[in-house]
Amino acid sequence: MTLPADLRYAASHEWVRAQPDGTVLVGITDFAQDALGDLVYVELPEVGKSFAAGAPIAVIESVKAASDIYAPVAGRVSAVNEALRSKPEEINHDAYAAWLFRLQPDNAADASRLLDAAAYQAQLDSEK
Repeated sequence: MTLPADLRYAASHEWVRAQPDGTVLVGITDFAQDALGDLVYVELPEVGKSFAAGAPIAVIESVKAASDIYAPVAGRVSAVNEALRSKPEEINHDAYAAWLFRLQPDNAADASRLLDAAAYQAQLDSEK
């Protein structure tokens, strides 16, 4: 399992990639997609809607179960990855390329407070 060092991670298994325009892309980690198995459906958030950090923001369904995806930081949804509506399995192919949605954070510093790759790996190791 890979953990890109340039990302930040939420304890609930979402990743965050800062963008030059101040927004962040959000997806699920390789660990999360592997645990879920083959993904069959993605319910993406509504563009323009705001969410608190930790609030359920999207749903991913696999052949095993449905799982909530949580907002890693507070903010407003500025875009969603429409391609995943018809091809949710793209997340299984490359969890770090298949972003789910883009957030405009309420506080730009919030993303930097998430786990770095080493801390997220330590969390995964402690869950074994």
